[in-house]
Amino acid sequence: METGDKSAIGSWLKSRTGWALLGFLAIMGFFLITEHGAHLFGVLPFLLLLLCPLLHFFLHRGHGENHGDHQHSHGGDKK
Repeated sequence: METGDKSAIGSWLKSRTGWALLGFLAIMGFFLITEHGAHLFGVLPFLLLLLCPLLHFFLHRGHGENHGDHQHSHGGDKK
């Protein structure tokens, strides 16, 4: 991307059309969050339950990898 392209994008955002688009997107985002927030909060407990197996899988990955690599000495096993 050349500097001429960056200035063209910047000038478009500063135009009346750019400001109108940004305002419309901001208003649309506000109403989307406020009107559908109840749906998000209603599903949130189920999302947390679905997240548990993923956390288990990713956080317990390294627990069983080093069983055969190290010799563990137990009090009576002397060689």
